[in-house]
Amino acid sequence: MKKSNRVAIFDIDGTIFRSSLLIELVESLVKENVLPEKVRAIYAKSYKKWADRKGSYEKYIHSVVVAFEKNIKGVDYDAFIKIAEQVIADNKDRVYRYTRDLVKELKRKNYYLLAISHSPKEIVQGFCKKLGFDKVYGRVYEVSKNNKFTGKTLYPDLIPDKAKILKRVLKKENLILADSIGVGDSESDIAFLKLVEQPICFNPNNKLYAKAKRFGWQVVVERKDVVYNKKYVL
Repeated sequence: MKKSNRVAIFDIDGTIFRSSLLIELVESLVKENVLPEKVRAIYAKSYKKWADRKGSYEKYIHSVVVAFEKNIKGVDYDAFIKIAEQVIADNKDRVYRYTRDLVKELKRKNYYLLAISHSPKEIVQGFCKKLGFDKVYGRVYEVSKNNKFTGKTLYPDLIPDKAKILKRVLKKENLILADSIGVGDSESDIAFLKLVEQPICFNPNNKLYAKAKRFGWQVVVERKDVVYNKKYVL
């Protein structure tokens, strides 16, 4: 069947995957001694504050990104890929029911499925491939000729601008915004949610929730085996 020109764009971490692929990857890299134990100290304090509900998840995940990027230089790429593949295998079913089923439904309807994540592209690609996504964007880290990470982040301004990525894919793949769907969970997703016809704020943080109420967007919250679905009316 020919792919339709309708598009659905998804954030991945915390939206489909019930954690962060980067967090699981970093923890595994430390466990397998690819990254030193001291890496955990970089995000330990922000994790505790978030776990105790005294700090934000955004600050926690930012500290994990910092820990990863400060220590990835010199890591062997093949060792990295091997651990990334194991993380994918261990976590492939650790997904939210609502977004898992929505992806399946949209795939049946032949939507073009686009995924964007702040996690490394290699692990995002592997995770999303099993879900049937057509195009995947993640952070790209430079690898040297001797197959080791240089510590340099490539295209650093691309991933944070998800709306720009969506516009690029629309043009390149000849897609349209009519009947388009977008699913995000934080304020970093607002730009692309403004573009799509049906924005869905899934388990949104406070800043995104405030925007949803202001703009009349759909809010979906999944907790245990309950899915709460509300569309705000302007």
